[in-house]
Amino acid sequence: MRKIFTVTAATALLFAGSAMAQSSAATTSDGSYPVANLSPSAAAAPITIAEVEAAQRAWGAALVAISTEYKTNGQAAATRLAGQVLDAAYGYSLGPVAFKPTLAHGGTTFRTTREGALAYFVGGNPSFSGDTGFALKGWQSYQIDNAAVVINGTTAISTGNIMLTNDKGEVTTVNKTWGWVRDADGALRIVLHHSSLPFDPD
Repeated sequence: MRKIFTVTAATALLFAGSAMAQSSAATTSDGSYPVANLSPSAAAAPITIAEVEAAQRAWGAALVAISTEYKTNGQAAATRLAGQVLDAAYGYSLGPVAFKPTLAHGGTTFRTTREGALAYFVGGNPSFSGDTGFALKGWQSYQIDNAAVVINGTTAISTGNIMLTNDKGEVTTVNKTWGWVRDADGALRIVLHHSSLPFDPD
């Protein structure tokens, strides 16, 4: 069952993001990690549940498209397509993105830069030598099951499962949380993407 929450003024202070007219990247006072400062645009329209669900479907379709491109035309073509997907869907042009991929580990667990995200999806980057290309694993279809969607004006967060089916008919379930903001052109941008495999107590 889809659960949707609209955040009231009393809880709005829990959220740091908003729609952007512009963005500036900064670091913490000790320089230990990057910070994206997103400037609000009062004219921006609130995000709708239809837009959130469309953005989720677009992400799933893009993952399948990258896998198909890899199988049909090779890694270079898949890399070009993945770069286009990142530029269209993610907020790397606005600053760092809070991206924790499903299979990343060690010193490259978090991918706050476009380079790191591209390496995760398609591999081939010696700076991320452990990446084999998550988007190159023969994905054929996807299904999204939201546990909850939280909308706060020009920010939105979803959490739930995405079920990915590969070309062998095997299904991989991934726990996924996304966060979006609306950019200055009105498009939704992913600024939070956290993926993990379901916990197995055995």
